[in-house]
Parts: sequence; structure tokens; C-alpha cells
Amino acid sequence: MSTAPQLDAAEAPPGARDLLLQTASDIMRDGDIVDISLSELSLRSGLNSALVKYYFGNKAGLMKALLDRDMEGIVHEVDALMAKDMPPEARLRRHIGAVVNTYYKTPYLNRLLMRLVRESDPDEAHRIADSYLTPLSRAYDRLIQDGIKLGVFRDVDPQLFYFTTTGACDRFFASRLVLKHCYDTETLTEELRDRYREHCIDFIMAGILVSR
Repeated sequence: MSTAPQLDAAEAPPGARDLLLQTASDIMRDGDIVDISLSELSLRSGLNSALVKYYFGNKAGLMKALLDRDMEGIVHEVDALMAKDMPPEARLRRHIGAVVNTYYKTPYLNRLLMRLVRESDPDEAHRIADSYLTPLSRAYDRLIQDGIKLGVFRDVDPQLFYFTTTGACDRFFASRLVLKHCYDTETLTEELRDRYREHCIDFIMAGILVSR
């Protein structure tokens, strides 16, 4: 039985690891899926599929590395936003817009996150939660509580608000089949992203701001 050729560090092209991750991301975004085939990954990246084993151990390792890449960027952006000296309302508006942009770019993200938490061993599941979910939960708690203390936000549950915001953004960009069969489109265009971003900001802010 034939096997993929083994590669060493000297044979790995510069930037190959990042290209494999980005190609995997593109495949899942374009196909509205949370899985890939190594043959398609090789074809679209132009790289030997043996590099997956070299860099990530196996396909599951590639999926974990992709989640880490995407989620580390999100946590970093949220931390940077929370460090800015700005009113809670302005901070929340900017965050909602960023969430929409994130799911437009990586519509598979929440499904991949849930899949890996569900399929990983307990230690890895805890690592994912501790690295990404807990920091985001704490940021939401601070973000909402700051607005409540200043009297600009209603007294809402930060945990439930987190699910409301991320759920609204995730659901829209993960509903390609609904767009196709009900609205005669399945293309996630920038124009559609921009329309939905403004809709989400207006809709969510109307629900949390104290009536004047």
C-alpha cells in the first residue's frame, strides 16, 4: 500500500504552513462546510498533502490550528478594543460591527469551535474554553456592566447578550441554503455584509440602550 512521501524541514516551502491554513479556511468558507479533503487542500494550495502531517500531525491537528489562528485574532481584537478609552455605547457598536465582519470572513467559525470542543478529549476542550470562550465571556461582562453603571445600557444579562450577538451574526452567514432557496442568492458579498452589519448594530443597540 502506497503512502504519502515523508518531508523534512528543508523541503517545506516558505510560508507553506500559513498557506495550508488559509486554503483550508477558503475551502470551508466557499463550500459552507466544516471539513476538508486533503486532496482538495493539496490541489488548491499547490502543496504536497504530506505537509499536513509535517506541520499539524494529521487533519484534526490542522483543524485545531485553524481554530487557534482565527480565535487568537478575535481575542486579541477584543482585548485591544476593551483597552481603548471610549464610551460603552461606541465600544459596543464597534464590537458588533467587528463580529459581523468576522463571520463574513470565517462563517464556519462557530461550527468548527463547537465541533472541536465536542470531539476533543477533556483536556483539549478545556484548553479551547479557557483560551477563547472564557476571555470573551469576561470581556462581554465588563462591556455590558460598564454601560449599565453609566446608565446608558439596560440591566441585561451579559451572558445572554453574548449569545444574542454572536448567534445573530453566526446564523446569518451560516445560512447559505436559506439565502439560496428563499432569496435567490448564495453569495456572501461585501454589499450583503455591509447591509447586515448596519442592521445588526441598529437592531441590537435599540434593544440594550436605555430609552431617552
